[in-house]
Amino acid sequence: MNDEQLLRYSRHILLDEIGVEAQQRLLDATALVVGAGGLGSPAGLYLAAAGIGRILLVDDDAVDLTNLQRQILHRQDRVGEPKAQSGRRTMLELNPGIEVEPIVQRLDAEALDALATRADVVLDCCDNFPTRQAINRACVAHAVPLVSGAAIRFDGQVAVYDTRRADSPCYHCLFPEGEEVEPVLCATMGVFAPLTGIVGTMQAAEALKLVGRFGEPAVGRLLMIDALKMQWHEVRVPRDPSCAVCGERRVNRP
Repeated sequence: MNDEQLLRYSRHILLDEIGVEAQQRLLDATALVVGAGGLGSPAGLYLAAAGIGRILLVDDDAVDLTNLQRQILHRQDRVGEPKAQSGRRTMLELNPGIEVEPIVQRLDAEALDALATRADVVLDCCDNFPTRQAINRACVAHAVPLVSGAAIRFDGQVAVYDTRRADSPCYHCLFPEGEEVEPVLCATMGVFAPLTGIVGTMQAAEALKLVGRFGEPAVGRLLMIDALKMQWHEVRVPRDPSCAVCGERRVNRP
């Protein structure tokens, strides 16, 4: 780290659990953020501010006026601009010392697989079940930890899946593919603006702990928030030995 970085990240470095060593690991890390909307906005901003060295920001959508109620990466003068490019602008304004690669496309399984090999951590900030499952399969295949978040109406959830650990479930263990799932979208159901900030910020916190190798990430725990009552609930999620995705493949990755 140079003198400017030592000053910028000094409040992290003062923490015994982080220090210079973990902060350097953050600077050396690559995070893949899938979705630059309600969850990807706060998650991306905190990853950028905290000094994740390279952020791959994926979104195929464009900024819409209805997004601005909660998607704090974007600005009104960017309506119509691709979200990934708008997000990159905001993140670099906050921290020009990092790299942000905008990826303006809807990812298929092959593209997700390729991106997962470049990442030290993946943040699932998308809003549809098939993409979540595809992200999970790529993370399991390459033993990349996954931080998953969701928010709709006043209800949110966060979970960490790290199949480098023998006891960790994957997303499919908890939400098996093939079950009938009715799409739940903000456009039809609505979402409380600060809820996306709470969930997305927690995703960033878990991602930083994973790549910085400090603290205890929330592996095997589903954290659920009711923002109307501001109550948290936690459910322990065991690994499913017969899971079609992670049941047999366990790859050790440093």
